[in-house]
Amino acid sequence: MDRRFNKHEKLKSKKLINKLFTEGQTVSAYPLRLVYLPTSLNEANTPVKTGVSVSKRYFKKAVQRIRIKRLMREAYRLNKSTYFNNLTTPHAFMILYIGNKKPTYLQMEQAMNKLFNKFINATHKATSDEKNT
Repeated sequence: MDRRFNKHEKLKSKKLINKLFTEGQTVSAYPLRLVYLPTSLNEANTPVKTGVSVSKRYFKKAVQRIRIKRLMREAYRLNKSTYFNNLTTPHAFMILYIGNKKPTYLQMEQAMNKLFNKFINATHKATSDEKNT
């Protein structure tokens, strides 16, 4: 998996986003929350489709929200190859910023690594439970 965040890796389908929020599972590592759903994607070489979101509730100005989204996308882009190379089933992700303070890039990267570790642990736990039953 390369370090780019191409158009085909971005989550844009409204149907898939609605399905993600209705049927998806969550993992949290404050100030981030990951909503994920194993799904079948049209692109064979894309293991993950990802979207990012920041609430207007705490960040009224668009400039602030866009800055946080950029930090989230950059932290995701640099760390995705570390965590998702061995992913067997395609997933849809939505990463939500749930904090109320503006983060630095270092804080965002640490939170993203913690979030991805929790996701990997949750998926390994779920697959091991399925194998045992």
